[in-house]
Amino acid sequence: MTNRLAAFTGAAALGLCSSFIAFAADASETLRISLQLPLKSHLGQNLLLFKEAVEANSDMTVEIYDSAQLFKDKEVPEAVASGQIEMGVASLTRFVGEIPAVDVFYMPFVLNSEEKVRKAVAPGSAVRAPLDKAMLETGARPLWWQAYGGVILLSNGSPIETPEAVKDKKVRVFGKTLGTWIQVLGGVPTLISGSEQFLAYQRGTVDIGMTGVSGVKSRSLWDVMDTITVTNNADIEFIVLINEDFWQGLDDKQREVIAAAALKAEEDVRNRVSEIEAEAFQAAKDHGMTVYIPTADEIEAWKKASAPVIQEWLKTSGEMGKQVLDAAEKL
Repeated sequence: MTNRLAAFTGAAALGLCSSFIAFAADASETLRISLQLPLKSHLGQNLLLFKEAVEANSDMTVEIYDSAQLFKDKEVPEAVASGQIEMGVASLTRFVGEIPAVDVFYMPFVLNSEEKVRKAVAPGSAVRAPLDKAMLETGARPLWWQAYGGVILLSNGSPIETPEAVKDKKVRVFGKTLGTWIQVLGGVPTLISGSEQFLAYQRGTVDIGMTGVSGVKSRSLWDVMDTITVTNNADIEFIVLINEDFWQGLDDKQREVIAAAALKAEEDVRNRVSEIEAEAFQAAKDHGMTVYIPTADEIEAWKKASAPVIQEWLKTSGEMGKQVLDAAEKL
């Protein structure tokens, strides 16, 4: 009896072990990606381009979970780094706790043109390379950067023409430095994730919104806000991450396919971001929104009022912060 029980237990254990090994092998060929935006957004469409390229050139499968089905934006870096999911898309600002230097992209009016941004985000650039390396050290490998465009402000009734218009207003922010910026201007920053914006504006949780114009289109924010002010004070970037242990567990061919698909996706979204923004601005106008572009004098007033943000950030961002800021200002 004891021998039969031992034999059964051993066989069961062997079966479970075999099942686990088979499951692990299957899992290694599936890349699940968490995305906080809707699939119809340009970031979602960019992931579909990646998916098509990977699946066309390998036996791997890519599954996209959009609209924060699995994780909210702020949860993605940890979820990927810890292996809870193979891949995820997160705002660059989500790394600011561990890597304060990433906020160089949110320093007021430093990277405020497409030409400067393109140079800053180029793979291996003096701005991007140190940030990629620091992110990898968290356990989440950056595969590619997704362009989201410049920052705009949203309001109801009238545009946010001057820094004074922010004073005493509650403003939606999505990063620490953006919050500091609003505080310096005399406003009250309120951290709200991208997927929760619509309800926040609808309920009046904040007076002023902050996002990229493509987000206005993908989230139909024209239903709750009626005015866009094109401040373009910062550049919004999202990072597509893959768990480093998972990446190292792939074979050379699989890594080659993923890397090639990532490069294709990055080039596509970067080349199309101006067109995407133009289409989004037109869609906003078509839905009754007013689009206000500040004058040169107004932008200078914004820059002057915002200057203390950079000095404050340099105190906490360390040597890397100064390094990437110097590189950005030389562009």
